[in-house]
Amino acid sequence: MGYYTPAGGLPGQSELLTDRAIVKEAYTVIPKGVLRDIVTSNLPGFTGTRSWIIARPIAGFATTFSQLIVEISPGGGAERPEPEAGVENVVFVTAGELTLTLAGEKHVLAAGGYAFLAPGEEWSLRNDGAEPVGFQWVRKAYEKVDGIEVPASFVTRDQDVKPREMPGTDGAWATTRFVDPDDLAHDMHVNIVTFQPGGSIPFAETHVMEHGLFVLEGKAVYRLNDDWVEVEAGDFMWLRAFCPQACYAGGPGPFRYLLYKDVNRQIRLT
Repeated sequence: MGYYTPAGGLPGQSELLTDRAIVKEAYTVIPKGVLRDIVTSNLPGFTGTRSWIIARPIAGFATTFSQLIVEISPGGGAERPEPEAGVENVVFVTAGELTLTLAGEKHVLAAGGYAFLAPGEEWSLRNDGAEPVGFQWVRKAYEKVDGIEVPASFVTRDQDVKPREMPGTDGAWATTRFVDPDDLAHDMHVNIVTFQPGGSIPFAETHVMEHGLFVLEGKAVYRLNDDWVEVEAGDFMWLRAFCPQACYAGGPGPFRYLLYKDVNRQIRLT
C-alpha cells in the first residue's frame, strides 16, 4: 500500500508543454505534473513548510472546503495550524512521520495516519524526523446544529480501519470510512475509496455533495460531466455539486483516492 506525495521540482527547458490539466464549469483536474516548486505557498505560523493549495471556495463553483498538500521539512511545523475558531480539519499523512500534539498528547502519524481535529480544538504539528513529511489537509467551516454536540477529535490509521464493501460488488469497490455515516455530528466525510482492477462506478452519480478526490495509488478513467478523463496517483479532481461522475479502474493494481464530501445538513435558504 502506497500513497503518492509530490516532490516539486521544475520540468526541463527542453520539455514540451504537454499535461492533463483541465478547468471546466463542473469540474477541475489538477494533474501531478503541475505540482511544481513555482506554485507552492508558505503558510503563516508555519516554519520549514511549503504547501500546494489545490482547492479553495470559489463563487459559482465549489464553496464548502479547502484542501492542501503540505510538506514540512525536519524541524519545521506550527504551534497553531488552524487560524479560524469554527473550522474543522482532517490531516492524512502520505510520507514521513508527523508529530501531532492534540490536547497535550503527542501522536506520531506515519504514512496512512489520519486525524480529525474538531473546531476549536488545540493542536499543533511538527516534523521531529530526519526526512520531509507530506500530508493532505482538508479544512471546512463546521455547521453547528442545535441539539447536536460537536464531534470529538480522534486519531487513527488507514491500516486499522476495515474497508466496507459496496453492496453487490464482491469487494471490487470498497470505502474506508473513518466516521459513522449516520452520525449527524459530522458534516463532512473524508474517506478512502478503493477499486480493485475491473471495479467501477456503473452509473453517473449526480448529487448535491461537493468533492475533492486526491488519487493516492493506481490509475483509472473517470467520467466527469460528459468527459472521460484518465487519472493516476498524484492527480486531484475537484467537483462542484451535481457534477455527474463515474469511473472504471482498469488495473493492473488497486485504484485508491482520498475523498472529501459535505454531508448531513439541511440546505440553508435564509
